[in-house]
Amino acid sequence: MATPLKVLVVDDEPDIVEILTYNLKKENYQVFAAYNGEEAIQSAGVNHPDLIIMDIRMPGISGIEACRIIKHDDKVKDIPVLFLTADSDEYTTMNAIDAGGDHFITKPIRPSLLIGMIKELVQKA
Repeated sequence: MATPLKVLVVDDEPDIVEILTYNLKKENYQVFAAYNGEEAIQSAGVNHPDLIIMDIRMPGISGIEACRIIKHDDKVKDIPVLFLTADSDEYTTMNAIDAGGDHFITKPIRPSLLIGMIKELVQKA
């Protein structure tokens, strides 16, 4: 049996983390949860996930800033980051791309679309 894909889910809304975790575990992914940017940075360094799914707007360190910090760490900089966002404006999108984000999915999240994006991003990595 292949090693399960490790996914770090980061969102300050526990319900979203729970829904994503449930759907990812159904696909046999190993899931780590973080609820803010600080936890995301720490978990990425400790757990070395294959993919990070991260909300953009969070209190404290935003998802964009957390991504920027992760992408400057040689040990974890190659991990693809899939941003979750309620914002689809050009400014937010450009900031997320500049920070090193690889893809976006808008809320509300459709689990089947998310799983497809995950498979695509991991194959590219």
